[in-house]
Amino acid sequence: MLDNIIGILWNSIPFFSYICDMITRDAEKKLLQLSRSFKAVAVIGPRQSGKTTLVKSLFKNKPYASLENPDIMRFALEDPRGFLGSFPNGAILDEAQRAPDLYSYLQEILDNSKKRGLFILTGSNNFLLQQSISQTLAGRIGYLQLLPFSVNELISGKKLPKNDDELLLKGSYPPIYHQRIPPGDWYPNYIRTYIERDVRQLKNISDLNRFTKFLSLLAGRCGQELNMNSLSIEVGADLKTMQSWIGILESSFIVYLLRPHFKNFNKTVIKRPKLYFYDTGLVCSLLRISSVKQLETHPLRGAIFEALVITEFVKQRSNAGQPNNLYYWRDKTGHEIDLLIDAASKLIPIEIKSGKTITPEFFRNLDYWCKLSSIKKSYLLYAGTEKQKRSAGTEILPWKELAQIKS
Repeated sequence: MLDNIIGILWNSIPFFSYICDMITRDAEKKLLQLSRSFKAVAVIGPRQSGKTTLVKSLFKNKPYASLENPDIMRFALEDPRGFLGSFPNGAILDEAQRAPDLYSYLQEILDNSKKRGLFILTGSNNFLLQQSISQTLAGRIGYLQLLPFSVNELISGKKLPKNDDELLLKGSYPPIYHQRIPPGDWYPNYIRTYIERDVRQLKNISDLNRFTKFLSLLAGRCGQELNMNSLSIEVGADLKTMQSWIGILESSFIVYLLRPHFKNFNKTVIKRPKLYFYDTGLVCSLLRISSVKQLETHPLRGAIFEALVITEFVKQRSNAGQPNNLYYWRDKTGHEIDLLIDAASKLIPIEIKSGKTITPEFFRNLDYWCKLSSIKKSYLLYAGTEKQKRSAGTEILPWKELAQIKS
């Protein structure tokens, strides 16, 4: 009998393909730690980042309920007490932001229980989930942000594409690796689903075509300072609308704003944030880059590479449950530090270069800033493979080894 079952499973190619393709997530350790410390844990992140897979694999004994299911959502909305009463030993509640009325009842259950990790909530909308939680569950719940695969996870899972351009084009969303869906097919459908479901849920935007245009315009500004006035003119919408739309994209983990560091060292500094996308494959899709050959000569390739490296630092912090201490610095004369880590007692300047050959120009901004700030240690991350330690205090590392930079 057992042999027959094993034979049936082995003949189920999709099943075993999926199991064999599972990539261990770096956030596992932190999630388990939070579940031992808090009565409930919220795992937030973009759609398709692997939240459900992660919580199901770590909490196998908990029943699972998706609020995306219309029947389940109706039950939760119409009878929240009865719905939660169905799970006396807790549960995984997926896309929990869809039933905000649950939280008042959940507060009562958590307050009357001594169990840790009783409920595990997931959500793809940071704004809606945090809004509901902050009103009722403050102090009772731990947070973990789960983004798409990090390079470290792809390396450990032996899924890292063979070269940087292929990785930039492919991005890091799990379905592209688990289900082997071509990026050219997956991303346009992801964008369409995101706009039709999440954008409508967050804000009733009547002109979705204009919002789609706005998203594409932002892709063309990846790695640039966010100029809201310029965007407002190009999109044909007022400044308040632009700010609202940026907020939507931030809260649903599509775009990431790198804030400027205001310590100016007696110089006038830029105070606008820089715009990046959390996923380079999404940027390439919005820019209609469909092949490695197109990407190699694209004028935004350097900016897309920069986005990859910066979001890797974000993922590193998210997976460890650490606060975001990442900034950039630029003065009015054009001197710029791509990434500045504010590690309380010290500042760590990092320059990011997409080239594979080290040239003197790579060090211009680092040398300027270190002289200005009297900081002696800096880093250069680039697409090459050679490591160096320069006498001026700059350490050169291949970008995939960015975890060596301790902060």
